[in-house]
Amino acid sequence: MADTELQQSEQQERMTISVGPHHPSTHGVLRVVLEIEGERVVKATPEHGFLHTGIEKNAENLTWQQANTVIDRMDYLSPLSNNLGFCLAAEKLLGLEVPERVKYVRVLLTELQRIASHLVWLGTQGLDLGAATTFWWTFDLREGILDILEETTGARMNPSYFRVGGMARDIPANFHQMVDKWLKKFHERFPDLRDLLERNPIFLKRTKGIGKITAEQCLQLSIPGPVMRASGIPYDVRKAFPYSGYEKFDFNIPTRTEGDVYARYLVRMAEMEESARIVRQALDGLPEGLWHVDDRKIWPPPKAEVKQSMEALIHHFKLVSQGFDVPAGEVYQALEGPRGEIGFYVVSDGRNKPMRVRVRPPSFYLVHSLPAMIEGGLLADMVAVIGAADPVFGEVDR
Repeated sequence: MADTELQQSEQQERMTISVGPHHPSTHGVLRVVLEIEGERVVKATPEHGFLHTGIEKNAENLTWQQANTVIDRMDYLSPLSNNLGFCLAAEKLLGLEVPERVKYVRVLLTELQRIASHLVWLGTQGLDLGAATTFWWTFDLREGILDILEETTGARMNPSYFRVGGMARDIPANFHQMVDKWLKKFHERFPDLRDLLERNPIFLKRTKGIGKITAEQCLQLSIPGPVMRASGIPYDVRKAFPYSGYEKFDFNIPTRTEGDVYARYLVRMAEMEESARIVRQALDGLPEGLWHVDDRKIWPPPKAEVKQSMEALIHHFKLVSQGFDVPAGEVYQALEGPRGEIGFYVVSDGRNKPMRVRVRPPSFYLVHSLPAMIEGGLLADMVAVIGAADPVFGEVDR
């Protein structure tokens, strides 16, 4: 009887609260319904869908090239990864092999974008835990990457630069100088960023031993990316199933075994350094050549030719207005985004628009793994756990 009364007393003390969907610590339009006893979280239920945009269905009503303009808006912190995955899927269906120059530029820019995404995570994670200086330093570094993207693609975000069969245009004449200058600044600044946090006792206490998750749980919940690697699983699509020439680059897969928030911090920091290594290799080995396939079925003729030839003008008009047909078939293309494996399942019925576009988004799995990392911990630790998961809700609610 005494045990029953105790259970009833504990049940009466339990409180249900809602965090989000408009709360800075949720890093997007996420609502987490929490059941708490005192300061301890007993149950956490994530809810999303507040940002649903119908990107996949929109892509099915656009031509293959036009679909890029909506695909890159899923993970808006790494739009070039989205572009690359969709283009690789379409190129598989078409049986295309893009020039080496295209492969190198794609690798270089997506690795810069990976660093930029991780810098946003690092700055906001530091801000969540009281380290305001980190935010300004990381966003200053990210600004340099956005300057490179703007000079190269014409846009700072959502550039739709990668196209099926190549790129929107070749890299600018000052590309090497801009990337060189940024890499120099990155290597000078990065040790200071590490010292700023790894010698900070408040940051260490709020991350070490917090939000722990095991390798077995990662496999059961299909947790991808840095969160998985921080629990000891050395899986990276770039190594396991190389794409776009990644087999030619020398880089490591950073892992830890602690499986806590601090381990995820260490993994992402090491990933940025590895990405900088890849950028340097791609820049130094960048081959000359075409920046698109030499296939008039999918690529328009040069502008100079359009001005002189009626046939070229008609060809250009048809590709721009109607697009090109892709042979019937289905394909799954995976790649390693900043948050982990992102997969594109694309089906063609032989026409100028994809019949089906379905994306496997890593952020979706990260959001639904939050209960395993939050439950049993303190309410105040939820902020650190969500930040270390690093979900993007344009991808979750696509």
